[in-house]
Amino acid sequence: MSPDKALQLLKEGNQRFVAGQSIKPNQDINRIKEVAAGQYPFATIVGCSDSRVPNEIIFDQGVGDLFIVRTAGQVSTYASWGSIEFAEEVLGTKLIVVLGHTQCGAVNAAVKLPEVPGHIVTLINAIKPAVEKAKASEPHDLLDASIRENIRTQVESLRNLEPVLANRVREGSVQIIGALYHLETGEVEFLQD
Repeated sequence: MSPDKALQLLKEGNQRFVAGQSIKPNQDINRIKEVAAGQYPFATIVGCSDSRVPNEIIFDQGVGDLFIVRTAGQVSTYASWGSIEFAEEVLGTKLIVVLGHTQCGAVNAAVKLPEVPGHIVTLINAIKPAVEKAKASEPHDLLDASIRENIRTQVESLRNLEPVLANRVREGSVQIIGALYHLETGEVEFLQD
């Protein structure tokens, strides 16, 4: 499936979800049996772990439709990169969506820089450059600007990830885009570069 067609399916699914008209496709026993033999998701979602952002539900998709990689603040590292490359190289997804959301706790922590225990600091440290870039633009809403900048930063990082994703982006066979899920409305806003 082309990246454009995959994006259209996500947009249509989100429109149904927001309108309260979800059709819940591919969610029956027949689909379970069908995908037991193999998976062929049409898109990869690199999203935040936040429990309020259930990817299949907000895009009105079903079992086997989406390959999802989730970490707090959608911060990607080696295991995430390998998973994303696996989805592209082995499973054939040609659209990768970096999905952030409003009121993100991980980004908020990077904005406020509280003392945090354990490995949480690695998430905050990965997000801090996006916060600093957002601050430089003197935004009205620093949290919103930082969330959006974090999404853009993650998109660029994946587009430049050598050798697999960067090569596919240069070839034009893979599209990597950013999106913002609005907790208050359920709407996914696809961000422009």
